[in-house]
Formats: sequence, structure tokens, C-alpha cells
Amino acid sequence: MPEALPDLFHAEGVLFDLDGVLTPTAEVHMRAWKVVFDDVFARWGLTPPYTDADYYDYVDGKKRYDGVSSLLRSRNVEVPWGDVDDDPSAETICGIGNRKNAAFAESLRGQGIAPYPGSLALVEALHAAGIPLGVVSSSKNAEEVLGAAGIRSFFRIVVDGVVAESDGLASKPAADMFAAGAVALGVDPARSVAVEDATSGAASAAAAGYADVIGVDRGAGADALRAAGATVVVDDLAVFVPAPRTDNPETA
Repeated sequence: MPEALPDLFHAEGVLFDLDGVLTPTAEVHMRAWKVVFDDVFARWGLTPPYTDADYYDYVDGKKRYDGVSSLLRSRNVEVPWGDVDDDPSAETICGIGNRKNAAFAESLRGQGIAPYPGSLALVEALHAAGIPLGVVSSSKNAEEVLGAAGIRSFFRIVVDGVVAESDGLASKPAADMFAAGAVALGVDPARSVAVEDATSGAASAAAAGYADVIGVDRGAGADALRAAGATVVVDDLAVFVPAPRTDNPETA
């Protein structure tokens, strides 16, 4: 039996994760992380090899440096944290994170990005209905990605990795980022909806008290998203877009 879908058009606000929810940048992030971690693992002799499962378990949805730290701890490796200004060649948490960001930025600027059609259709419909919309993303590249995808104007607020760092917000799965998103948008989480594709993000939104947490399964797995706090899981946000009217109001 299909899951009952919440009515997003009666929500006080809807807050979206970015990568993997609005745009397929999660794939770009995954490729960039694989390039970096394959190199690190090879040079440091780390086992077992880095896999896509590691991305979902330790990196996905988290702030960049927290992801590096979490992944290395999974292999019992501790390196200095370093500084956010570390050169990408530095063998520190920040250096490795900056190395990944350089690879991501090169790919984004070279290939561009377009939003998922179903996600764009939903955002357009919600915006037309006057529902306040926001973005809650751990990425420090969120503003650039939203601009490159041509969708920045739909969102009243963006709480991203830059904001999280400046305001001292803990990384997802802590409640901080989605809680801050609701405050910035001026909505009550208990009457609002969060949309996430990462287990860490679903857990963050659930901890922040959102009425509904929609999981978009782009690879994390429906069961894992539900276990993390998603109240409903879909494959594509197009399912929330109202069907066009087929009747003619002038003759009805």
C-alpha cells in the first residue's frame, strides 16, 4: 500500500537540503571525495579501501571537515585538524577537505549543474502558492550551486556550511542546522516540512522537531532514511506536485 503523502501546500514552511534533493550535485561530491580518499588511502596504506558505502555512512550530509574526520576515524586514523586556510596539499583534516573542495569546484564550473526536474517542478509550485521556502545544506558551496542551477530566487533563506561555521552550528545529524533554518525562515518546525536525502540530514530535521521529514532516496536506502527519522520516503519529489486540472471552470 502506498505511503500517505503529507500536504506540503498547507505547511507553514518547507526547507530543503540541496545536494541530492534539489540538484544532482551529490554525485559530483561523491566523485570528488572518491578521487581524494582513493589517493589518501593508497598513500597511507589504509584498509579496507574507500567505497560508496563509506560516503553514505561517514560523509554524506555532514560539514566537509566533519566528514573527513568521521571517515578517517572509521579507519582508526587521527591527523591534526589544521586550519580552514590550509593548503589542499596539507595532510590535515582541513587540508584534505580543501583538496576535495577544489576537485568539486573544478567539476562544477566545468560541467555546470541543473536541478532535478521533479524537484524544480515542486519548488515552482510551492513558490507560486506562497509557501515560504528555505535551503539547509552543510555545503559551503550552496550559494554557488543554487546560482549555477538558476534556482536561488525561489528561496528566502539559505543556511549552509558558511553560516554553520560563522554561527557555531553543529553538523548534521545534530538539530542545529534545521533548527536555525526554521528560525531564519520565521516558521515553526512543528508546522513545517524538511526534505532530505541523507540519513544525517533526516536525523537533524527529526531532532529539530519538524512535523514531516521527507526522505528522498537517491542511494542512502529507504529503510536507512526511515530509521534516521524520515516520516515518508519517495524516489522523486514530483509525486508532491498537484496534477493539472482537466476540467473547464467556465463550463463546469
